[in-house]
Amino acid sequence: MSEARTALLEEVCRSYRLFAALGWGDLGDGHISARDPDQSDCFWLLRYGVPFGDASPDQLVLLNSDGEAIDGEGPVNRAGFRIHMPILTARPDVTSAVHTHTFWGTPFSASSRQIEPITQESCFFYNDCADFDDDEVQIQDIAGGARIAQCIGKKNSVILRNHGLLTVGTTVAEAVVRFVLLERVCEAHVKMPDAKPIGAEAASYAKNDLTRTGVFEAMFGYLTRHHSVH
Repeated sequence: MSEARTALLEEVCRSYRLFAALGWGDLGDGHISARDPDQSDCFWLLRYGVPFGDASPDQLVLLNSDGEAIDGEGPVNRAGFRIHMPILTARPDVTSAVHTHTFWGTPFSASSRQIEPITQESCFFYNDCADFDDDEVQIQDIAGGARIAQCIGKKNSVILRNHGLLTVGTTVAEAVVRFVLLERVCEAHVKMPDAKPIGAEAASYAKNDLTRTGVFEAMFGYLTRHHSVH
């Protein structure tokens, strides 16, 4: 493997193990994708049935746009493929998409509310979080994933109604950190349904300052060290 591919797969596995450390994905209900640096029309997913905490590069599967495994062995989460493939196809700027069911994001998604700038962390998502208002919580085909991709557009996160959270990023670390932050923002929304929003000017300033270059990689490093994910 190229050095770029080796580094990518290691980052993907650390991300899955981080989710396990946070208590997510215990039912296999989630997926972290990563566009392959050597074959940009293909992407990696964890083999279905492998606990997130046990993720390792030899348990990742490389899929082409038809869902065929061209590297690695074993089945993958088919709903995961149907969600991730259209998003990565529609967004050549995106390397990774992230989705799993969480303690706060999933119940918040059932409220049909929009993310508002009610905390400092929520400013990360100011004018950057779409709402997928659709009954199809079990994505049945590529068309379902394409609707999600269309809903996201150029944004970097989306609330899937009655389903949960999904984020994307130019790196795996960016997508994962954005997901962790969005989960915390949903917790604040659930706990404080009548919170007073931050003003537009202050929220916009905070977003620009918080999303400065390198911040997602720094947060990813902190998260993995804090949770002893190697």
